[in-house]
Amino acid sequence: MVQRNGQVRSFVVQPVSAGNLKKVLTENLSKSAKLMNDELPAYKNIGKQFTSHEFVTHKNYEYVRGNVTTNTVEGYLGILKRGINGIYHHVSKEHLHRYLAEFDFRYNNRKVNDNERTISAIAGFEGKRLTYRDSLN
Repeated sequence: MVQRNGQVRSFVVQPVSAGNLKKVLTENLSKSAKLMNDELPAYKNIGKQFTSHEFVTHKNYEYVRGNVTTNTVEGYLGILKRGINGIYHHVSKEHLHRYLAEFDFRYNNRKVNDNERTISAIAGFEGKRLTYRDSLN
């Protein structure tokens, strides 16, 4: 999910169902959010919980209707897909959440300089410890 002119948050949702999408959206969006998505049927009843819910119908070649568009999130997904296909070539389900976190960080810090981005990355390490686990056990 992407806030227009704001931050992105990515989640692994398996399976993609109305129940799983509802859980992610209600845990991460304010009730005052204006939800915009494509015509995926799983979103139909979820949107009733938010201030407004509109969608574009891609199968009818509708991509923008006034202020309603999914272009922002699709732009992010394009960056993610190019990164996976062009840099990593393969991502396992086990580590997908880590790749998403990396691309979220990159996107959310795209407008800051290298120094600010480095400081932000280092601040993210605070309270975390990297340990070595013996792979023979």
